[in-house]
Amino acid sequence: MPYTVRKRPAEEVIMADDLAPAPLTHTNVVATTNGPVRGYREVDLDVFKGLRYGAPPLNISRFRPPARPTAWTDPADAVAYGAPAIQSGLAPGERRSSPADPPAPDEPASSEDCLFLNVWTPGLDQNKRPVMVWLHGGGFASGSGGAAMYDGGALARKGDVVIVTLNHRLNVFGYLHLGEVFGPDYAQSGISGMLDIVQALDWVGDNIAAFGGDPENVTIFGESGGGWKVSLLLAMPAARGLFHKAIIQSGPGLTGKRVADADKIARQLMADLKVDTPAKLAALSAEAISHASVKLPGEVMRLYAPVVDGIALPRDPFEPDASPLNADIPILIGTNKDESTLFMLGHPKFGAFEEDDLAKHAKALAGDKAEPLVAALRAAYPDYNPTHLAAAVGTTTGMWGGSLKLAEAKAAQRSAPVWMYMLTWETPVAKGRLRCPHALEIPLVFNNVEKARSFVGRGDQPQVVADQMSDAWLAFAKSGSPGWPAYDETRRTTKMFDMQSHLVNDPLAGVRQVLQN
Repeated sequence: MPYTVRKRPAEEVIMADDLAPAPLTHTNVVATTNGPVRGYREVDLDVFKGLRYGAPPLNISRFRPPARPTAWTDPADAVAYGAPAIQSGLAPGERRSSPADPPAPDEPASSEDCLFLNVWTPGLDQNKRPVMVWLHGGGFASGSGGAAMYDGGALARKGDVVIVTLNHRLNVFGYLHLGEVFGPDYAQSGISGMLDIVQALDWVGDNIAAFGGDPENVTIFGESGGGWKVSLLLAMPAARGLFHKAIIQSGPGLTGKRVADADKIARQLMADLKVDTPAKLAALSAEAISHASVKLPGEVMRLYAPVVDGIALPRDPFEPDASPLNADIPILIGTNKDESTLFMLGHPKFGAFEEDDLAKHAKALAGDKAEPLVAALRAAYPDYNPTHLAAAVGTTTGMWGGSLKLAEAKAAQRSAPVWMYMLTWETPVAKGRLRCPHALEIPLVFNNVEKARSFVGRGDQPQVVADQMSDAWLAFAKSGSPGWPAYDETRRTTKMFDMQSHLVNDPLAGVRQVLQN
C-alpha cells in the first residue's frame, strides 16, 4: 500500500499498561484526491497527521519536481506525523533539536520519503472556515512541520479555523541545481523543495473543503526560513491562486540564488561524489549525498537555497522591486526586537562584549555605516550593553532591515495593503539575556504557551501577549486585516506587541535613516 503510518521508534514506546495512551477515537473517513483517510478526535477537533501529498522522491525521482502519490482505495490511518525531511548534513533517521524549535514527542525519524502534511480542523462539515498553512523555519537546511510549537490545535480551537503544517525536501535534496549538469529533466531541481510546497497547496485547494475549510480563503504564514518561503511563493507562477493572504515572520526573502552560483556548487559536489550521470547519482545512498553536501566551502545554511531558474521562479520576489505576480495579495510582516541574540548566545563573549568587540562586529555587518548605525541604536536603546547593541546591529541590518525593504516595495505597488508589526516583549528565560529573540513569537502566534514554557518562561505574561498576537493573526486570516492601519512610506505605522501593545509611527526612525542613506 503506498500510504504508511509513521510510528515512534520501539524504544520510545512506553510499555507499562497503566501508562499506555487511551485508544484513539477515529474520525469519519474523508475522501481525498489521493484516496480515503481517517484521523482521530482530539477533544473537540478532528486531527489528521501524516497525510501523504506527494510520491516518495526517491532514486531517479531525487532532485525532480514532486509527483502525485499512487492512489489508494482502503482508508489510510492518518494518526501519526509523517517523516521529516533529512536534515542538513545528517543521515536519514537523525535529527537535531533546538530550544527554540524542539520536535514533537511523537515525530518520527527523518527520511527522503517526507512529503506529508497535517490538518487540525474544528469539524468535517461544510462551514468553509479560513485555512492557515504554516511553513516551518530552519532556513532551507533543516526543520519540519512537526515541531512541538507548531501544533495547530490551540489556534484552530480559538479561531474556528483549519490549520495545516507540512514537510518538504530541504538542503541538498531540495535545492541542488542540476539543470546545467544533467539537462532539461533537472531544470527545476534547484527549487524542487519549493515545488513540494506548491504541490501541498494544490492538495489544500483540491481537498480542504472536505475538512471544513474554505479553499478560497487560504493564508500562508511562516517564520525565519518559512517567511522566506512565503516570500518566494509570492513570485512563483505555479502558486498563483493557491493562497489569498501571506504572513512573513522574521524571514523576509528578497532574492533567490543565482544559477551560476548554484551550478558551481552542483559541479563541485558531483566531482566530490565521483558521479557524472543521473543514474549514478540515484544509486548513491542518501547518507553519502548528505554528508558530502556540507563539506563544500561556504555557509551551510546558504549552500543550497531556491534558485531563480527562470521557470518555477522567474525573478527575485522583492528585488529590485516587488514581483507584480501577486500584487493583489495582502501581506502582514514583522520581526522581533532582538532577533540576533538567539544566534549569538553561543558566542564565547556573549554578555561580555566590549566596545572594541562591538565596533568590529558592526563593521563586519554594516561596513561604512557601522558608526552611525551604532550611534542610532544607542539612542534607541540607551540601556543596552555592547553585547545587546551588537545583537541589535545584526537584527537591524538583517531581518528588520529586510522586512522594511519588503514592506516598502509592497506598499509602492499600491495594490494590496501591507501591515508591519514588531514583538518587543522580552522573555525571562536565560536570565533575560535573550531579551526578545528570534522565534519567540511562534508559540505566541500559535497560542501554544504551555508547550513552550522553556522558551517563554513562567507566569501570566506570555499568555497575555499570545492572546493579542493570535487574535491579530486570526483576524488577518479571516478578513485580510489584522486590525490596525496599513503601512505606507509616510507614516510607517507599526504594531508593537507587548504586555500593552500599541502603535508607533516609524519606529527606529534614526536606524532606518542610516540604513536607507
